[in-house]
Amino acid sequence: MEQKGVSEKAILVGCQTPASDDLRFQYSMDELASLTETAQGQVLISVVQKRERIHPSTYIGKGKVDEIKALVEELEADLIIFNDELSPSQIRNLSRDLEVRIIDRTQLILDIFARRARSKEGKLQVELAQLQYLLPRLMGQGIALSRLGAGIGTRGPGETKLESDRRHIRRRIDDIKGQLNVIVQHRDRYRERRKKNKTFQIALVGYTNAGKSTLFNRLTEADSYEENQLFATLDPMTRKVILPSGFSVLMTDTVGFIQDLPTTLVAAFRSTLEEVQEADLLLHVVDMANQDYFSHEKTVNKLLEDLKADQLPQITIYNKRDIAHPDFVPTAKTKTAFISALDEQDRAKIRHSIEETVIELMEPFHVLIPSGEGKLLSQLKNETILRELAFDEEKQGYVCKGFALKDHQVAGQLNKYSVR
Repeated sequence: MEQKGVSEKAILVGCQTPASDDLRFQYSMDELASLTETAQGQVLISVVQKRERIHPSTYIGKGKVDEIKALVEELEADLIIFNDELSPSQIRNLSRDLEVRIIDRTQLILDIFARRARSKEGKLQVELAQLQYLLPRLMGQGIALSRLGAGIGTRGPGETKLESDRRHIRRRIDDIKGQLNVIVQHRDRYRERRKKNKTFQIALVGYTNAGKSTLFNRLTEADSYEENQLFATLDPMTRKVILPSGFSVLMTDTVGFIQDLPTTLVAAFRSTLEEVQEADLLLHVVDMANQDYFSHEKTVNKLLEDLKADQLPQITIYNKRDIAHPDFVPTAKTKTAFISALDEQDRAKIRHSIEETVIELMEPFHVLIPSGEGKLLSQLKNETILRELAFDEEKQGYVCKGFALKDHQVAGQLNKYSVR
């Protein structure tokens, strides 16, 4: 949707098949309305139809198309938004019948992503997803795209505008992929460096608008964009979090998941989502105030499975406990915490819970460090969880007890000082 001073007036259209029960279908229509508002559109009315299956050529039946045509004129709608991804032929047929701009759920999500992208990588990823979505649908964009173009310095005699557009898009897709590869290599190097230094990495995941950025900002004192909107965060941000013992971990705030996330977007954001795969621990934030929290939780777990990240240690954080939905019942099989991201005591609880999990993934050590080993002592204070540090006069050394990450370089150095 284009950004205008006045919001565009939209009619929402959904088709319910037997695969979707009444409640789930209603949630999905409500989410479409929220997405429309996030894209600065104004919902005029929702039109729904129950069918055995989606109509192959017009998505909804002929009678409903006529009904929508009358509504467009009566309500002076600017566009119609469909609750599923439309095929190229459906877009073409509906555009012809309704004579108003038609977009589907995928285009709407892509539009929000385009507005939210801040970094160069985010903008490129969104453009790539938009072009990959557009390419097979060029035919549906109207007669204007299939004019003949000819003449010196234009597009070569006889080449259609449509073919030229396709070539231009394919060229741009290749160009973006090249630029993204450079960025991905840069991120890989940065990730390798973090791995080499064996920094403990945490990824915040969750359904869009679950409160990840609010929690991230307050745990890290960062300034990630937070707003009560769908997809407020698009670009991943990594910051340091200091745990109660003083041990530092890195935390990454990731893009929110959503049901029926367009496949072009999952593909485009694969490198960003790899931050999730590289994590040592996942914090899965669930909005317990949302009545559809259970299906949100399932959607995120399914995407984690697709990313092969479902085996990673996970803490499920049920957020917004102060406004929890009356029917809320926790269902996670992982460790859980019930918090409000805005409550300092709750955040302290999260830091403790993270530290307990980190310790479970570490190995205990009990060593005697000679007093001359100042550098190693400093490393122990900064790179391990030190529980005890005392000077032994008789042995002229420091007795240290604590926990260290198994494959951290400091663990190797401690072996020779181990107290049997």
